[in-house]
Amino acid sequence: MNIQDIQLIYDYNYWANKRILDSSARVRQEQFDAPAAFPYGGLRGTLFHILETEFGWRTLCETLSFVEDLNRDDFPTVASLEVRWREEEKAMRTYLNRLSDGDMISHLRYASSSGEPRDRILWHCLLHVVNHGTQHRSEAAALLTEYGQSPGDLDFVVFLNEHKI
Repeated sequence: MNIQDIQLIYDYNYWANKRILDSSARVRQEQFDAPAAFPYGGLRGTLFHILETEFGWRTLCETLSFVEDLNRDDFPTVASLEVRWREEEKAMRTYLNRLSDGDMISHLRYASSSGEPRDRILWHCLLHVVNHGTQHRSEAAALLTEYGQSPGDLDFVVFLNEHKI
């Protein structure tokens, strides 16, 4: 995997996030806050989890340690999440722009939250972030569709077609 491939995958990631956020902005606050049977609860919890994971992995990749988690209470609305997500996207793109093809195969050594040592290839970690987001965006999309605000198709090939890639 080279840096150009990773950047394309992140272009897709942020395109899909935007579709989810745009649809989320059309739900009522009660729907945004409503509980659901997904692992991170309803729409708010699911979107927050995606953002927090992107933030956590980026900071791990940059600093080789996990930083304190974001605080869910700081994001009471879709708009507040969207502002922070734009900041995170900018930070991730800045980080990715500093990487080279050689960096993609470097090792990322860190301790898990339980203290267990880990040794991962950088591009595996970067791909994990997008794949993780795909899983939870699908949960958010199911909720949004239930609320009458489907984000539409989020497939990678739809992104490629829209961007003529």
